[in-house]
Amino acid sequence: MDITIAEELLLLSHDEETGRPNISEAAVDVTLTAAVLAELTLAGRFRYVEGRLEVLDPTPTGDDELDKVLRDIAASKPRETRFWLDRLTNPTRRWNLLKRLAERGVLSEEHGKVLGLFRTTKYPERDPGVEREIRRRVCDVLDGAAPDERVSVLVTLVGACGLGQKLFPDARRERVVEITEGQWTGPAVSEAITQIMHAIHTAVRVSTTMGMGNIIAASDS
Repeated sequence: MDITIAEELLLLSHDEETGRPNISEAAVDVTLTAAVLAELTLAGRFRYVEGRLEVLDPTPTGDDELDKVLRDIAASKPRETRFWLDRLTNPTRRWNLLKRLAERGVLSEEHGKVLGLFRTTKYPERDPGVEREIRRRVCDVLDGAAPDERVSVLVTLVGACGLGQKLFPDARRERVVEITEGQWTGPAVSEAITQIMHAIHTAVRVSTTMGMGNIIAASDS
């Protein structure tokens, strides 16, 4: 099954039984945006010029969530990654990806009510094999296997949003640093991913203390 980095991150960030996030929803949302930017960068759609994100190839990928972001950025002048994390982050992406995973049989969609009044929706796991394979690949890399570029990005995102210690408490810090700072991709892609990761660390800190009101202003203050 083809699955995006954002979907992998979403599965790891949700409790398989309760179907709810293991970390703050704000942290999940901003990290999903970073995952989409990273995916498009790996696909050769973006490059970084003097610290700004620039569209290199506007050709659609065929993935609705990725292509929405690609169109928005292609329609704008080059801007810093922090701008796009702030502009593009919203809960809608999370809900769209959860619904998509449910439609593909990875998750279940369950509706309920709180106090008999307020409607709720949760997404517990239906097919545990998908997340199990993601965890296996990450664990193999943390144990010393050479990562490919997608796994190295995923490990970095997991650490950035605060999931690392929750999911992989036995991981050696030295190994995590080696993966997140290693040159597992070509120089241009590596620089782009580095820019995204620098921005996401700031954005997650801001989102957990202030919400997603204005990441740029908060991080520049």
